Amino acid sequence: MVRQFTPNWFGATMGTGVLALALNQFPLEIPVLHDVGRALWLMNIALFILFSCMYAARWIFFFDGARRIFQHPVVSMFFGTIPMGLATIINGFVAFGIPMWGDTALEIAHVLWWADVAMAVACGLLIPFLMFTRQEHSLEKMTAVWLLPIVAAEVAAASGALLVSHLGPVEGYNVHIISYALWAFSVPVAMSILVILLLRLILYKLPAREMAASSWLALGPIGTGALGLLLFGFNAPAIFTAQGMPAMGDVGLGIGIVGGTILWGYGAWWLMLAVLKTIRYVREGMPFNIGWWAFTFPLGVYSLATLALARATHLPLFSVIGGVLIVCLAAFWLLVMVRTLHGAWRGYLFFSPCLVSGVAPIEPLPKQV
Repeated sequence: MVRQFTPNWFGATMGTGVLALALNQFPLEIPVLHDVGRALWLMNIALFILFSCMYAARWIFFFDGARRIFQHPVVSMFFGTIPMGLATIINGFVAFGIPMWGDTALEIAHVLWWADVAMAVACGLLIPFLMFTRQEHSLEKMTAVWLLPIVAAEVAAASGALLVSHLGPVEGYNVHIISYALWAFSVPVAMSILVILLLRLILYKLPAREMAASSWLALGPIGTGALGLLLFGFNAPAIFTAQGMPAMGDVGLGIGIVGGTILWGYGAWWLMLAVLKTIRYVREGMPFNIGWWAFTFPLGVYSLATLALARATHLPLFSVIGGVLIVCLAAFWLLVMVRTLHGAWRGYLFFSPCLVSGVAPIEPLPKQV
């Protein structure tokens, strides 16, 4: 299990964490959902610690096999799931931890956020650099997994926006501005990849059935991008007014609502396309693998963006849509979690393509003469 462990498993922490946050914001007043969300968040912390220990053990005891991931054109993309999984835990400390533990939970969330930012920036820069220098890629073999290392920074940005309202004026302003920069570090690049992905779908049709769930990944950067803009907008009036720039607060709020709505509409197209592609895959027979967690997180962040849009625009339609999406998210999560537990118990989900794909170990760089 340790030798075959890959970062793909952190997709389970992303899906579990986003469901916990979504249930806590369900538009109907159902108190038990808060308790369920908190239980899922605590379970998610345990999962993240377990997966972190297993992956660290692989690097310690099976180093030669573990380092092959840097040359694998698919599995290496899943490094981005580690900071994104951590971000859901950070958000949970804000939503569930502060009511239970007060300032202690806030301090933990603040420290973890900076660690998350560091990992997200590293993934967003170093993984593409490996794609440019050491990995073999082609347009025909491209899938939406290219988005995973890129999107981590905007997920960290949205987490920063949740922290801002609980921090002091100076630190809150710093985190707010850095979150804007993290959003820009990720979203434009992700949108560029979506353009290429659309061209790839036109020229080479749908990916193989084993990559069926990746169809939903395109929704991730759009939903997170919309959510980030909306949260920035909510914070902007108070943050900029405290710094003597009240006019900037109004601008930030306007950009958040307008930009969030535009991205939400763009995401609706990718969401409906993902549904159509999934129906096609189901008819053809869709094999289960750990990648099925891609059904959860993108839909989750899009659901959260929809509810944020409902709060910003006061349109009941967005609340209804957000509630329906959360119900679908819960159904997806239950299905995938049951199948994952079965596959983990039987052992067939523990599989590292790097060990069997013929990827040679990374040779050390030649020494300078």
